[in-house]
Amino acid sequence: MLINNELRILAIDWGIKRIGLAISDPLQLFATSLVTLNNNSHFWKDFLSTIASYNIEKIIIGLPFYNDGTESDLAKKVHEFINELQLKTNIQIETIDERYSSKIAEHQIIESVKSKKKRQDKSLVDKMAAAVILQNYLDSIKK
Repeated sequence: MLINNELRILAIDWGIKRIGLAISDPLQLFATSLVTLNNNSHFWKDFLSTIASYNIEKIIIGLPFYNDGTESDLAKKVHEFINELQLKTNIQIETIDERYSSKIAEHQIIESVKSKKKRQDKSLVDKMAAAVILQNYLDSIKK
């Protein structure tokens, strides 16, 4: 069921265990964390069901780089994921440097989440990192 017909951008923070998702507002100005999905045998069903609820025009995927600007070892797995994603959707896909997105997300969580137990929830970091990735992208296209 489509929530509305306004175009949105989805961001993905891909991880070996969990995959964080964030979505833009209809004006594509702000990023909001959406959900964290387990990277397991149910992922594609859960992911495709989640994105079917939104009118996604573009997917932004964080690509991990080392501090020196070269792609990290994990980047190969992200590229494999992108290839599979291209086979399963007709949505335009772009990558963006995700360096420090998890650290920024952790800092935002410390600042905004009062409960220590909730701050330790790893799935919160994943979807917040996706929101950081998406907000960086949205800010870059406004210039």
